Amino acid sequence: MRQGGLVGPFSSARGRLANGAISRPANDWEQLYRRIVITSDTVATALVVAAIGNFFGARDAANWHEKWGILAFGTELLVLGALAVSRSWAPAVLGQGAEEFRRLGRALFAATVVLALGGIALTSRNIKLWIFVAIPAIALVTMTARYLLRLWLHKQRKEGRCLRPVLAAGSPATVRDLITRTRKFPHIGWRVEAVCTTDGRGLDGDQLDGVPVVGQLADVAKHVRHDGYRVVAVTPDPHWTPDRLQRLAWNLEGSDAEMVVAPVLMEVAGPRLHVDAVLGIPLLRVSMPAFTGGRRAIKGVVDRVGAAVLLMLFAPLMVFVALLVLVDSRGGAFYRQRRVGKDGREFTILKFRTMIAGAHGARAELAERNEGAGLLFKVRRDPRVTRVGAVLRRYSIDELPQLFNVLTGSMSLVGPRPPLPEECAAYDPDIRRRLLVKPGLTGLWQISGRSDLPWEEAVRLDLRYVEDWSLALDTVILWKTMRAVLHGQGAY
Repeated sequence: MRQGGLVGPFSSARGRLANGAISRPANDWEQLYRRIVITSDTVATALVVAAIGNFFGARDAANWHEKWGILAFGTELLVLGALAVSRSWAPAVLGQGAEEFRRLGRALFAATVVLALGGIALTSRNIKLWIFVAIPAIALVTMTARYLLRLWLHKQRKEGRCLRPVLAAGSPATVRDLITRTRKFPHIGWRVEAVCTTDGRGLDGDQLDGVPVVGQLADVAKHVRHDGYRVVAVTPDPHWTPDRLQRLAWNLEGSDAEMVVAPVLMEVAGPRLHVDAVLGIPLLRVSMPAFTGGRRAIKGVVDRVGAAVLLMLFAPLMVFVALLVLVDSRGGAFYRQRRVGKDGREFTILKFRTMIAGAHGARAELAERNEGAGLLFKVRRDPRVTRVGAVLRRYSIDELPQLFNVLTGSMSLVGPRPPLPEECAAYDPDIRRRLLVKPGLTGLWQISGRSDLPWEEAVRLDLRYVEDWSLALDTVILWKTMRAVLHGQGAY
């Protein structure tokens, strides 16, 4: 549904031309944002190169033009060329997930390799400076600038700007799910403005969750050309045979629309999906989840090293918190509880005590006030929580001792939520898949709302992590955890 009152280059306004077609000046924001990103990368690279060249080149002024000037100019051209070749400025990835930063990282890595090979070929002694100082500095500055631009873009999208108009085509149930998700996560940049179904009808007559149903599935291309939608989201429906999908792709040629097809395996994504051509037939290959191997070994090393470093950094804070807990109420500073880890093995989790002594015995008295979803037990204003404990819970400080669990190998920095034994006893076989990996200090559940999440959504996020785990996903989760902790949403 359209939002009015928005003007300027980042608005979503549109008008009807004399020939009946739709003019969408809102699409200008994509090219404008792309130009801003290109300018940001160029300026950041130039500033880093100039700063390093001027600082180190001043020591060798006699050979500035011969050595430093050529290397500085060559490094800048090499980095910008690598960004262009790797399609790091493609509008489809700007502001979208981890792919933007993966392409940026690959481009800078490729520039490093080419620079190193060039230095070997030219036997340059100054090349190490540009490889080990300049390129990492460029990476730091450009990625920081990209992240700040993304925050600004996401803010615009939450206010209804910078959204791509989407025409969803499929069964009413799958389209409704797509509408719900795009509304819940506006930072993705999609807004479903029209729907096509098999019979041209929605669940609410001529509407589907407030979005108008404009026609049948056979009319998708006609509506795209007439109304100028930027994305055609094809959701599962028996109508979509391979021949019809191919014809739809042909009919969309020449338009500005991007065709996106949702696979039947809706919860499988990321590194497990691969498109292969076998005997001329495009096949979607789904690889097995990675529970062992080199990447898991790297994850284990990162967990232990990261836990050791964080324990050293937070040691003064943890000592101070322990003293506050002891002074605030009777009992020990730490709370120990049995949890279930990888492959169903139980372990003892460590947390700062946030409740009065004997709190577990009073749980039965609060059963009627339980606000937890599904198998979880949560009370938003739990009378058992101490004054210090309320603050510790809000900012997840009570979970810092779990770094010892990570250090000893019973937990990971990132993973599913560690469940209680009584929760696991009620798991069905599907939910038990979350026990295939180590539980985590943080995870998708924490950056998505924590205790405010419905039980089904929390389980879905845990299973999605198990199925689609990657080192890149871990990095994104760790980064977003800092913001989730500071906001304190869903922590009680």
